[in-house]
Amino acid sequence: MLQTVFPVALPYTLGWDVAGTVVDGAGGWAEGDQVIGRLDAGGTAAEYVIARADVLAPAPAGIPLTRAAAIPVAGLTAWQAVHEQVKVTSGQRVLINGAGGGIGGFTVQLAKLAGAFVVATASARSAAVVTAQGADQVVDYTAGPLPGGMDAVINLAPIRPESAAGLAELVRPGGSAVSVATPIPAYPHFVTRNDPAQLRELVALIDAGALSLDIAQTLPLSELPAVHARSEAGQTRGKIILIP
Repeated sequence: MLQTVFPVALPYTLGWDVAGTVVDGAGGWAEGDQVIGRLDAGGTAAEYVIARADVLAPAPAGIPLTRAAAIPVAGLTAWQAVHEQVKVTSGQRVLINGAGGGIGGFTVQLAKLAGAFVVATASARSAAVVTAQGADQVVDYTAGPLPGGMDAVINLAPIRPESAAGLAELVRPGGSAVSVATPIPAYPHFVTRNDPAQLRELVALIDAGALSLDIAQTLPLSELPAVHARSEAGQTRGKIILIP
């Protein structure tokens, strides 16, 4: 089933996010350096990983290295959605659909840092966390309609096509929208690219205390199959860290 989405050779080790200590340095990295990165070839759900030197960035100094594994994929996706796709500016009203997920936490905070009024959809189990991350208004998507007149809509949730069409109707004339999950009609759908320079920007914000991480759980790597099963059943929120 995986090969219908990603053409990989089996057996294949899952995982794109990595945080760790350099064992054998190259390209300016030395043994003992603490780094993070997104590995497009996968393979990070392991005790040791081989990574190209130019895709890595220094890990944040202000948080434990294990927590830093939550940054690369979700952080880059949020950064590119906010700053490149819808180009959030101060004073805009921005709706973030699916704010309770791992990408959502970064997206809410980055939109707030850009000066937006953030409306976030989240379930009851995620509402308090999303509010703490800076959302100005949290809407339970199961309880009623979402507010319209948005300058920008960022969709992070896999939703039904009719719901995606409804999101498009919430954008004001001349506004913008983007989706990293179910496409929104008439608006772009994008796949995150690897960008170590943006990773360094995210790390700087974390070390400055301007950006926080929503770590829901830290588990041993042996729990990986169970974590995937819970994710497929929609029973996870935030980021889950796996430690070898």
